[in-house]
Amino acid sequence: MADIVIIGGGIVGLCSAYYLHKDGHRVTVLDKGDITGNCSYGNAGMIVPSHFVPLASPGMINRGIRWMFDSKSPFYVRPSFSRELIGWGLQFMRHANVKHVKRSAAPLRDLSLLSHRLYTELAAQPGFDMGLRHRGILAFFKTEKTGEEESHLVEDARALGLDMAVLNPAECKALQPGLELDVLGAVHYRCDSHLTPMTLMDALQKHLTENGVTILKHHEVDGVEMEKGVLKSVLAGGRKFTADRFVLAAGSWSPEVAKTMGIGVSLMPGKGYSFLQQNPNGIVEVPALLCEARVAITPMDGRIRFGGTMELGRMNDKINMKRVEGIVSSIPAYFPNLNVKMPAAADVWHGFRPSSPDGLPYIGFSRKLKNLVLATGHGMMGLSLGPATGLIVSRLISEQPADIDLSAFSPDRF
Repeated sequence: MADIVIIGGGIVGLCSAYYLHKDGHRVTVLDKGDITGNCSYGNAGMIVPSHFVPLASPGMINRGIRWMFDSKSPFYVRPSFSRELIGWGLQFMRHANVKHVKRSAAPLRDLSLLSHRLYTELAAQPGFDMGLRHRGILAFFKTEKTGEEESHLVEDARALGLDMAVLNPAECKALQPGLELDVLGAVHYRCDSHLTPMTLMDALQKHLTENGVTILKHHEVDGVEMEKGVLKSVLAGGRKFTADRFVLAAGSWSPEVAKTMGIGVSLMPGKGYSFLQQNPNGIVEVPALLCEARVAITPMDGRIRFGGTMELGRMNDKINMKRVEGIVSSIPAYFPNLNVKMPAAADVWHGFRPSSPDGLPYIGFSRKLKNLVLATGHGMMGLSLGPATGLIVSRLISEQPADIDLSAFSPDRF
């Protein structure tokens, strides 16, 4: 049994706490806020083995440049002379190629399938009614070009053993009978699932605190003590926390914390927006992705969550309503009878996805500090990969086999 301090109370941090506690360790979780403000609460709630293509992929650079000139576009890089952004961008360009995509597919698939299985197991436990549904996701497309790209994706997915199929409009209508569709078709990501993230996060916190895990909110790490390659303690909330092992799972704040430890972590925060509206008569039954618009639509707990956009740049709390307008205006083009109102700024959630330059998370022990495990950089798949990452963190600390090749996720790969 060891004393573990986890820095970060998002889905990755709490899942790490869950599995470390199951292994018999004494666990303390420190979070800089009240936990409800992180991406684990406001995301689309999708569990996506279908997402085996990392953000750094062919075509993203050209699309990104084109989107930068559209205030309503789904992707935006805020111009900056930041050394971190420039370094991140150079690495992104280096990895946006076919070779990287092929090399990343199997590791991402294995991590996602492990998470999918763990979510199913977790949902069967008392107190974890998180609205888990195994209905897949429909990725709708309006253009022949996108349809062709999605068809190639299906071929690659099947080669990886994933269940996906191209559907015509009539087949789409059979799965979404309440929606009027203006699409050429969709790909049904049958291997995917969805849940209600707010319910999941609340259930995890309740379970952990009732079982002896200490969760301390508003405890931002502002100092550390190190000795001969070992992290001895962290300072947070005016207190010192010593432990045998530490886990850095602070999402987009991980580089800032890592810097106090003398470690560089290449991450950029990707701001995303979401909002909730009613789901009249359960009109949306299966989660949807609008391919060209890059918008996610998820039914959850009697409502619909609409989400999208990726703004890379320094963190700020300003809500760009033009981006939100881009989400709202894209929906009638696919679903003419889905009436989505422009939300008030106060009703728009925003969060920061911790995006690595190659689109893969960092999972593993630090080379510089031998008792520190990094578990961050999951980008848009934090919720999807949370349980798998948490289990792997526990196995690493407990010196058990991870059962997955972790070389692609090495924290020291840059």
